[in-house]
Amino acid sequence: MSNSREKKICTVILEFQNSKMTLATIASLKKAVVPEGFTNLIVVVDNSPVPDELLAKKLKTDKSIKLITTLQNTGFAKGNNIGIRYGIKRGCQYFLLLNNDVLVQKNFLSQLIKTACAEAAIAVPKIYFAKGYEFHKNRYQANELGKVIWFGGAIFDWNNVYVKHLGMDEVDIGQYNQSQSIDFANFCCVLIPKQVFKKIGLLDEKYFLYWEDGDFSIRAKQAGFKIIYQPKAVIWHKNSGSSGSGSTLHDYYLTRNRLIFGLKYARPRTKFALIRESLFKLITGRPGEKKGIIDYYLHRFGKGKFL
Repeated sequence: MSNSREKKICTVILEFQNSKMTLATIASLKKAVVPEGFTNLIVVVDNSPVPDELLAKKLKTDKSIKLITTLQNTGFAKGNNIGIRYGIKRGCQYFLLLNNDVLVQKNFLSQLIKTACAEAAIAVPKIYFAKGYEFHKNRYQANELGKVIWFGGAIFDWNNVYVKHLGMDEVDIGQYNQSQSIDFANFCCVLIPKQVFKKIGLLDEKYFLYWEDGDFSIRAKQAGFKIIYQPKAVIWHKNSGSSGSGSTLHDYYLTRNRLIFGLKYARPRTKFALIRESLFKLITGRPGEKKGIIDYYLHRFGKGKFL
């Protein structure tokens, strides 16, 4: 029986037609230490158009996991919002948004909770590439695999409207071991206190996929919340396990949503540059980029016309 005084964490994992990867993430998460005085409710939101029988069968008997099936691809933002709302209704105070393509270190959750509680802040971990998922697979020695950084904090490049992951592709030798306040929380893994949602709202569903974390980060910082990078919390990311880097889908949403974000938050000079760049790419860009630009100007947001 749970103690009514225990604080509740709601972990939201979004599944989309890759139940084996999702189940591997859940198995890894179940081995993580839950901090004393906390319970962890795992909410799996299955965004697949057809319910996944393997996932339902595996999770059916686990009382600590709630499976929600949407029967449609609602997108990353809305899918996570479904899980967050479920957790809010059940009195959860902290929300861990976790990709379904990660493996976690045993003490990662304890470190994130400790950071979030101490700073009343959003907390993000150090993220490595999972072995075999590096961008440059032939660059590293065998003993370096699993220690190649994917995310060691992040900063916004406001001149070009991009997010720069600190340490990307570098072998970890301790150069990103300092906890610090950063510009951007990558939603591959992020711990968010409930009061952040109460003050700024949930993820903006206009984005559907990509850049919703950038938008949320800006709104949170504008509302006075810190985003803290905590390198003592560690996970491994099977990069682009879901969408496929460089795909037409990837091009479409990154292009359209960068315009949504940039023309909302960037300074006037950069907004002008973005518009000029978009018009140039209407002629020279890849098919997904062209479609993303057209849909931005036609105000086709959310899922848009791609899917």
